[in-house]
Amino acid sequence: MAKDVAVIGVGQTYFVRGYEGSIRELAFEAFREAAQDAGVAQKDVGASIFCSAPEYDKQRSPAGVLAEYLGLIPQPTFYIETVCSSSSSGVKVAYSMIKAGLHDVVAVVGFQKMSEITSAESQERMGRGADIQWEAPFGTMMPAYYALYAQAYMAKNGLTPDDLMKVRVKAATYGQINERAVYRKGVKPEDFDPNNPEAKMAGPVASPLRVGDCCANADGASCVILANAEKAKAFSKKPIWIMGIGAASEAVNMSARPDFAKGLSVGYAAAAEAYKMAGVTAKDIKVAEVHDCFTIAEIMAYEGLGFAKPGDGKALIQAKETYKEGRIPVNVDGGLLSKGHPIGATGGSQIRTIVLQLRGEAGPMQVKDPDIGLVHNVGGVGLYGNVTIFGR
Repeated sequence: MAKDVAVIGVGQTYFVRGYEGSIRELAFEAFREAAQDAGVAQKDVGASIFCSAPEYDKQRSPAGVLAEYLGLIPQPTFYIETVCSSSSSGVKVAYSMIKAGLHDVVAVVGFQKMSEITSAESQERMGRGADIQWEAPFGTMMPAYYALYAQAYMAKNGLTPDDLMKVRVKAATYGQINERAVYRKGVKPEDFDPNNPEAKMAGPVASPLRVGDCCANADGASCVILANAEKAKAFSKKPIWIMGIGAASEAVNMSARPDFAKGLSVGYAAAAEAYKMAGVTAKDIKVAEVHDCFTIAEIMAYEGLGFAKPGDGKALIQAKETYKEGRIPVNVDGGLLSKGHPIGATGGSQIRTIVLQLRGEAGPMQVKDPDIGLVHNVGGVGLYGNVTIFGR
């Protein structure tokens, strides 16, 4: 494994439904924790990258504003956006700058304060993540798009609503023990019973997806600090090395996508690239974070990452193979379904979880002695995809 670029510090705020401070304070909380974790001061950071989905930000060009507040000027700062995968894209850019020799240490801060706008406004902005000429005017929204994938997948592969429910039950199992998660309640099968008026998870959203199949908006920030080998060894006792990075994109229009039943093509393409760069296969991954914005997204990710053959993803959740004690633990921090989904902060939060796992510092969520971990982060309805592989 090439040891060229490492993560030396990670930080994350609590993910909440209504953060009372400003985006400056939100970003500061995550950066402070990561800087303390890495043992660096502002002067040690050669460049900063800020990541969010700008349609939710009232502040235009937030990178300069946040860099000033965090004390990261006059060093250069950059702004990265690939919707929900923004902060993992930021890590790819930071990795590239360090590999190129431009900077020794780079801080990547993802943030989103989604509560600044109403839920209706949020859904409308999510819809504009699709093509605003040919799709968004017809009222398309994220649940409807993923419902199309779920319907196609079910028709071909025999997936049932109960299989999707099992994904949410697992997420809630670990959300209860993740103090940073927004949803920390257990979920039982009876919570999905449509005949039970008290079953809050059972309400229809976009068939076959129900309330419990969908993640929630949240406010939050994350920070990942990367360094070259020399600085990593100087600052950190437990650097976590980036072994492989893969990225891909897909046609924005659904009509240009050939096979809904196969899942998101960016998962397959980005994973193949990351595995090749890292020199490992799916069998080598000991713990993973996948983008579970909807329950069907996690099932599709199992297959795109090679944890299961196409059509067999449901078998993993049925057999509890993706639980902490299973063959390939996935989202044992509760995933987006329990943590919430502050768009720009999500990828950095996933990376933080894997870094803590590889260090053996994940507390009650700790998987037994993992040496290689993977992060799968998707932007939009599979418009962008990033897969990053980390090693001790």
